[in-house]
Amino acid sequence: MFVSERMSRNLITAGPEMTILEAKTLMSEKKIRHLPVIDQAGKLIGIVSDRDIRDAMPSILLPKEDYDRNLAKVMDFPVQDIMSKNPLAIYAYYTIQDSLLVMQKRKVGALPVIDEEGYLKGILSTRDLLRAFVNVMNIDEPGTLLCIIVTERQGQMKRIVDIITEEKISLGSVLVARVWDKEKRAVFPYLLTNNVAKVKQKLIDSGFILIDPMQWYLDQLPKRD
Repeated sequence: MFVSERMSRNLITAGPEMTILEAKTLMSEKKIRHLPVIDQAGKLIGIVSDRDIRDAMPSILLPKEDYDRNLAKVMDFPVQDIMSKNPLAIYAYYTIQDSLLVMQKRKVGALPVIDEEGYLKGILSTRDLLRAFVNVMNIDEPGTLLCIIVTERQGQMKRIVDIITEEKISLGSVLVARVWDKEKRAVFPYLLTNNVAKVKQKLIDSGFILIDPMQWYLDQLPKRD
């Protein structure tokens, strides 16, 4: 899946001379956390986040009169004074997987999408990625998530899929994750049915270990002393 399929195209942008107050008001009204800043030609020159605006605020430890006076001054500054200049951006032909890795590595919540000449074409946020994940996983349809612990060897996935399809159950998606044991994997099939008692028993009878998905998640958390 490519960024062009999931990015937001209805762009809300700011010019470099927009005041911080105007940007804050706009972001609040539109319920967005990232505001791309473009020049008159439409080229990306920066991005302002809600964190940038919070960081620009005066300290709440100031007396109210001093706080209000400093706040009024701050709100009148242009966004170009607080924006991230030359922000990290991606292209529309990037994959969703690549973009997710970039976000995770660089710890950003949104990525502007530009063309080869630097013109802003869209923006991809964690909200867009979440919608893409829901679509790919098919979890917007009613169903049941199983967690099956398997030994790492060839043919295990086929055995699981065969057992599920023998019960005439449709698969929404399948994820595979590492577990605490290097020789094992956790397989998460999402079954498009809530009637899973029979297929669960067949999996157990076939030698698979089934655990509650939430329990698997809790087992992965770092242990406290």
